[in-house]
Amino acid sequence: MRYRKQLLHRAACAGATLGLALSLAFAGKPAAAASAPGKSITSPCRIEGMPNELQCGSIQRPLNPADPAGTQISIHFLVVPAMARNKQPDPVLMLAGGPGQSAIAVAPMVMSRLARLNNRRDIVFIDQRGTGKSAPLQCADERELPFEQALDASAQLKRLETCRQDLAKLAHGDLRFYSTTIAMQDFEAVRVALGAAQWNLIGGSYGTRAGLEYLRLFPAQVRRTVLDGVAPPDMVLPASFSTDGQAALDASLRACEKEPACAQQFPQLRQQWAGLLHSMPRQLSVKHPLTGQDERFTLSRDMLLRSVRLPLYAPALASALPAAIHAAGEGRFESLMGLSGALASSKSSRLAMGMHFSVVCAEDVPRLDKAGDPPGADFGRGDAQLYTQVCKDWPRAQIADEFFSMPPATSPVLLLSGGADPATPPRHGDRAAKALAAANPKLVQHIVVPEAGHGVMGVGCMRELLFRFIDAKTDALALPQDAACASKIPRPGAFLPVQASKGQQP
Repeated sequence: MRYRKQLLHRAACAGATLGLALSLAFAGKPAAAASAPGKSITSPCRIEGMPNELQCGSIQRPLNPADPAGTQISIHFLVVPAMARNKQPDPVLMLAGGPGQSAIAVAPMVMSRLARLNNRRDIVFIDQRGTGKSAPLQCADERELPFEQALDASAQLKRLETCRQDLAKLAHGDLRFYSTTIAMQDFEAVRVALGAAQWNLIGGSYGTRAGLEYLRLFPAQVRRTVLDGVAPPDMVLPASFSTDGQAALDASLRACEKEPACAQQFPQLRQQWAGLLHSMPRQLSVKHPLTGQDERFTLSRDMLLRSVRLPLYAPALASALPAAIHAAGEGRFESLMGLSGALASSKSSRLAMGMHFSVVCAEDVPRLDKAGDPPGADFGRGDAQLYTQVCKDWPRAQIADEFFSMPPATSPVLLLSGGADPATPPRHGDRAAKALAAANPKLVQHIVVPEAGHGVMGVGCMRELLFRFIDAKTDALALPQDAACASKIPRPGAFLPVQASKGQQP
């Protein structure tokens, strides 16, 4: 119990964030405004976790852009007003991850990182269609599911099929109209309705793909762009999961081998991990970290792999993997199971899975056969197979070929990558940076924080760097930014539990 409390405390201190059709005839055309520019479309509101009164609003948008008189949906957004009276005219738009995350739900978590920007700029959070309050495509909450159901792929397939059938019954349940392209036209309509001539984009994870698509469609409306944890449109998510997850897991094991104290306490870590994989399936009896209920179930190889993936997103959690793997090798799985649920337990981390699969089934899965990402030695093709099965009957948008391109940037773009990121490591940022810089390399900079995980804008000095980039008066002053401070941020040392006395359990 003491060991588990230490792990949960470390997870709480991590501050990690988690976290992807318009017809050809409509692609790239300006979005129609919901109301006249300059007219107030917001009203005072309160958001849980935010101390001050804010401004909330919504606009009406057609579910199907090709049928403007058809079914309408409400796109909800939040404006955190600038603190100073003489505010700048260009707001900051935060694009959430997932795909499937509610931007408004994550606002309390990210505002501390944007506090200085908020002094003179409004911060805008839009619930992308399918998330939050914007025509939500939410499946049942799975955060407190028993382990056997939560980690079992076959059980998940059944739940998703039930969810798909339920979503189809909704007035807004035509899943063909939840692509990134259509969503970015919604965002453009919000910009017009707010009366902002331009705004600054900050996207995280899938939000970087959304930001790149907005840049492609509406380049003149963007002043500056920050892409944190780059997931470009040519990235095939189910395939890259395996490649990048394997690289992050291998790096975590190597880090323990290079750290004397970790190597001394866990000298056979790789062999223990290989032994765990080989021993699957096996019967377990553990306490659920959220419900506290004793659970007995059969742990499969796929379940084991899923349990180590999420901790890799946050180095502070990944630092506890050696101890958790060692304990599991000795038959004690509580720590490993606790780590697997540490990032998924918060309300803001919950994804609208109907929107998630509507995006991935349209934009990624059709390109799986052409993906060049080699499967990881441990992770294999499990994720690709799961997504292929889910997407087999999932209605999908028609995606324009142009969506998968990244035209040269016409305004400054700052790309951020974590070297230890298991989902969007630097190789994807490198590819996006090369495409964006094709016409003018001075407009693009890719910063890699070697020991950071998924999402780096909240790490150390990166908040100040982000502010300097957006606040710079001219494009020439915006880039390049000096990121030397970030390159020196170390990987957290391995979590070494206090050694129990003989006969005691840690």
